[in-house]
Amino acid sequence: MPVVTPAQYRTMLEKAQEGKYAFGAFNVTSTETANAVLLGLKTAKADGIIQVSTGGAEFMSGLGVKEMAKGAIALAQYVHYMAQHYEVNVALHTDHCHPKYLDTFVLPLIAETERRRAAGQGNLFNAHMFDGSELPLDENIKRSVELLTRCAKSEIVLEVETGVVGGEEDGHDTSGTPKDKLYTTPEDMVAVHKALGPIGPYLLAATFGNVHGVYKPGNVVLKPEILKEGQEAIAKACGGARTRLVFHGGSGSSLEEIHATLDYGVVKMNVDTDTQYAFTRAIAHHMFKNYDGVLKVDGEVGDKKAYDPRPYMKKAEQSMADRVIRTCQDLRSAGRTLGTIA
Repeated sequence: MPVVTPAQYRTMLEKAQEGKYAFGAFNVTSTETANAVLLGLKTAKADGIIQVSTGGAEFMSGLGVKEMAKGAIALAQYVHYMAQHYEVNVALHTDHCHPKYLDTFVLPLIAETERRRAAGQGNLFNAHMFDGSELPLDENIKRSVELLTRCAKSEIVLEVETGVVGGEEDGHDTSGTPKDKLYTTPEDMVAVHKALGPIGPYLLAATFGNVHGVYKPGNVVLKPEILKEGQEAIAKACGGARTRLVFHGGSGSSLEEIHATLDYGVVKMNVDTDTQYAFTRAIAHHMFKNYDGVLKVDGEVGDKKAYDPRPYMKKAEQSMADRVIRTCQDLRSAGRTLGTIA
């Protein structure tokens, strides 16, 4: 099916919230990793999200260009074409965009969608993420309001973040963040909803101890009940309203923790570390198993069938697709594709 329209994406989010399941949002950096997500979603019979970060987009543009907006546009165009050949619904997102990258990442992508709409074409991306968590809350909300006001005119969903997701991603290191900053307060969630709710659809990445990367058991203390408390505060302050939440840094989380967040309003969970490992693990296995074939050792000629990238990239695609399937099962979205959405 084609990448979903804005109205179809709103329906996806509504159904997930009602059904207490979530869409996996899988970060990709290449056509191969995008293919892996599409294959995994198709096999799982699950709708989902393909997502690109600032670093992933720059990588996608190649060493000769190294421009994140151009890489994101190229990737989105590829997904728009290939998604038509899969029987699931796919949305396109961008991941964390910190304030310093707005002018070179999200704003050019919003402008590209505005250009497309003026020409009678559909949106390029369904949603963009502004991560203003490094700013004071008032400034974070102010910038988010400005962005959502512009996004809403083109039916683009804006994802925002309060609190800080720990760890490191794309060179943005928050591992030294004080622990109290890793937990969003109910007051923060209410302030965000009051400011953004009247403008248009938005997603909130509220933090509850989650971190980027993967850690040994016991090193990360998640408190999903923070999401429950925040939803209750929003409902009390805003006439029974609930917001749609995003789970960042989900790699390595227990199934019990994941399911708790779904019950509290998470409709999207970002996945990157686990799928990166699955993709690379298959390649590493091929290289170790075929060492004498992939290298011309001691003057030998190697084995072209072993060093041809296609065989091991197919293995990597399947391995990553298998991890996508597992995520869909964990998020209760497997077997729940909405099919053709009106």
